[in-house]
Amino acid sequence: MISKGGIRAVVTGAAGGLGRSFVLRIAKRGGSVLVTDVDEAGAARTAEDAVRAGGRAVVRRCDVRSAEEVAALVGAAEKELGGVDLVVNNAGVAVAGDVGAVSLEDWKWQIDINLWGVIHGCHAFVPHFRKQKSGHVINVASLAGLVSAPGMAPYNVTKFAVVALSEAMYGELRGSGAGVTVLCPSFFQTNIMTSSRSTGIDVSVAEKRMKATRIQADQVADCALLAAERNELYALPHPDGRALWGAKRLAPRLFSELLARVGRKLTR
Repeated sequence: MISKGGIRAVVTGAAGGLGRSFVLRIAKRGGSVLVTDVDEAGAARTAEDAVRAGGRAVVRRCDVRSAEEVAALVGAAEKELGGVDLVVNNAGVAVAGDVGAVSLEDWKWQIDINLWGVIHGCHAFVPHFRKQKSGHVINVASLAGLVSAPGMAPYNVTKFAVVALSEAMYGELRGSGAGVTVLCPSFFQTNIMTSSRSTGIDVSVAEKRMKATRIQADQVADCALLAAERNELYALPHPDGRALWGAKRLAPRLFSELLARVGRKLTR
């Protein structure tokens, strides 16, 4: 659980998209943020805007595939921010394609960033939060971590794993003073498609859905921060996401049949 204002946060993948929104929303609440990304120039622009929004921001390059670089963020936050109350494991990429068609190299790239990046963040910060008996982790998953559409297996696998990791942590952290929230948005505009890798899959449908939704990155970040304030495990900001997850739990076999048919049409 975190307070509503003045928090000290570390955000990965903060050069643009949802990571940038997290930084700016925290800054508007008077918080301080360690802005991290492999794109230092983009992170610097985010930090400048955070300062203009009323917060404090420090830039640090970090490749979440490196356990050492992520672990170093704990000390950096202590030095630059005077401590840390929140870590947002946000950095992510997307790989689309059928199993057997997607290269193993792309599978590894997907898993190294989307899953190992989150594992590295939890491994580094959770012991710190346990020790200080406070702090919160926001793990950015996706509706794809609850509902698995065809043609997106590499992405789905990593997001399901992030949900599973968060659920396990929720039980482990009870009574410790620390908490975890897993964010599962559906479609909204980010930069993820610009760096995506696709094999035989049409991603234009997803891009159109991202632009069309009324709930965009700022509102998604607000939903996650509110859930963290309330120490809630799941944060699902989009109504369609909540409806699909509910339908799957109500009639899993029928839901899977319908999703297989509809999902295949949308990617071909």
